[in-house]
Amino acid sequence: MSSEPAPRPKSTTPEILTGSGAILRSLEKLGVKDVFGLPGGAIMPFYDELMASTAIRHILVRHEQGAGHAAEGYASSSGKLGVCIATSGPGATNLVTAIADAHMDSVPLLAITGQVFSTSMGTDAFQEVDISGITMPITKHSFLVTKPEDIPATLAAAYHIATTGRPGPVLVDVTKDCQQASAPFIWPPKVDLPGYRPVMKAHGKQVQAAAQMLAEAERPVFYVGGGVVRSGASAELLELATLVGAPIVTTLMARGAFPDSNELNLGMPGMHGSVPAVLAIQESDLLISLGARFDDRVTGKPSEFAPLAKVVHVDIDPAEIGKIRAAEVPIVGDAKDVIIDLTAAYTDTITTTKPDYTEWWERLNSLRNQFPLGFTEPDDGLLSPQYVIQRIGEITGPEGIFAAGVGQHQMWSAQFIKHERPNSWLNSGGAGTMGYGVPAAMGAKVANPDRPVWAIDGDGCFQMTNQELATCTINKIPIKVAVINNSSLGMVRQWQTLFYDGRHSFTDLNTGHDTVMIPDFVKLADAYGCLAIRVTKKEEIDPAIKLALETNDRPVVIDFVVSRDSMVWPMVPQGVGNSSVQYARDHAPEWEEE
Repeated sequence: MSSEPAPRPKSTTPEILTGSGAILRSLEKLGVKDVFGLPGGAIMPFYDELMASTAIRHILVRHEQGAGHAAEGYASSSGKLGVCIATSGPGATNLVTAIADAHMDSVPLLAITGQVFSTSMGTDAFQEVDISGITMPITKHSFLVTKPEDIPATLAAAYHIATTGRPGPVLVDVTKDCQQASAPFIWPPKVDLPGYRPVMKAHGKQVQAAAQMLAEAERPVFYVGGGVVRSGASAELLELATLVGAPIVTTLMARGAFPDSNELNLGMPGMHGSVPAVLAIQESDLLISLGARFDDRVTGKPSEFAPLAKVVHVDIDPAEIGKIRAAEVPIVGDAKDVIIDLTAAYTDTITTTKPDYTEWWERLNSLRNQFPLGFTEPDDGLLSPQYVIQRIGEITGPEGIFAAGVGQHQMWSAQFIKHERPNSWLNSGGAGTMGYGVPAAMGAKVANPDRPVWAIDGDGCFQMTNQELATCTINKIPIKVAVINNSSLGMVRQWQTLFYDGRHSFTDLNTGHDTVMIPDFVKLADAYGCLAIRVTKKEEIDPAIKLALETNDRPVVIDFVVSRDSMVWPMVPQGVGNSSVQYARDHAPEWEEE
């Protein structure tokens, strides 16, 4: 008989933690591995706890906006929750742009902010801002926590809301006294969210109706939006598209959701979409919209968008269906689940005869042949920005991740990089946030350390958030930055050229043309500890890109000095129907050359 004493039963008494300790423990329980932030007075108790954590890596940014965009890049490239942290007042308001950006583009984001003492709220205390009120219109939900015992349930709820249904940002604002006080830590907490019941599974009759319409259509088009990427439905979409044999168009937010190399892909629709994609929609008799929200940059004048088409609109957010265009068949559900069900229903529907799209493809292929995507070399002796970006994509390959700023370089990156897989194309689609590129690339590299990550930026965007290069250097985050330097706010300048009689009002930035370089991007990047390269000749482009890809001990910045007169074509002017894509052909010599 053993003389060993019987083991004591484990205590069921919950651990007592401070509120700040409860935040840290909750994040660890939720599986968070990386966070981006910047400390200050109202969030200091949490940072004191975070310092001792071995489970969570904290990346100290140089500006809170950088933390927000980095969390976006982290989430968008990995499908995981992105987390950013800031103090109260200006620290919190500096997150607002990134939160709004995540809201527009359905990015799962958790923003944790410190708040002044609950006893001081409403008194205009130092660095007091009602951030939960400010962010209410641009979050899925905003929480204000004043009691430490409420923290576990609040963070669990925030995680659930941000990552389910239509993903989006959630803000949790925690008062300083809440962080300092103590309470029992209970996990898993009871999460009660009355009224939050996102519909994942679509109604079977609606799916069957969509399958029947698809089987009867003569000129169908799959109009694919970012919801397909967020739901992880790319493989299912490929199966459905291959089965049906109908053309696919992928919006700016959906580039990579369906491989560009697949013959069914007509490219990007909308203001700067390919002519085949734009006119396919205009001439279609059925639009199968999957996770797209009929954004104005896609539709142009809504009353003239796809005038001949019936619409099947699939979206997980019921508020999007019918918002811009009435749908004959509205389907509320997760894109992945709906595509699986639609594939099965369509297979059952076409048991005898599969639709013949021969004439439809003859028309679409004639558009491809007549209007290939191309550009002409500039006549000012400077680099072609389209060619630079094309070579970045070709040399890096489809396994790379490409984060773009906003403007001409964003459109060229969407057009001239071949996007083959989801979560590899990161950009600010809905909000159009200049300054997104560098911090988003930083976040993507943290989430994907084994992939090459490029920030493709303009000289205007780069000057808004390039301070995060310091963050990258110190934290050994070796992103590659391509500055497409046309010494101007390029997209604004293009509009001024086309619509304001060439009056270039306050769009010259003096960053790379003539003898003026303010700042000199090579010197700036060198000061940040980066490998800095300037490229002014075509023969220098490939060696610079290859050197950047071979350099993984520090960030790389390449200053590509390009022509300021290069424009983004095709183009549908704002406020007119998409059939006016012909406007670009009448005004652009680019149509004549590849």
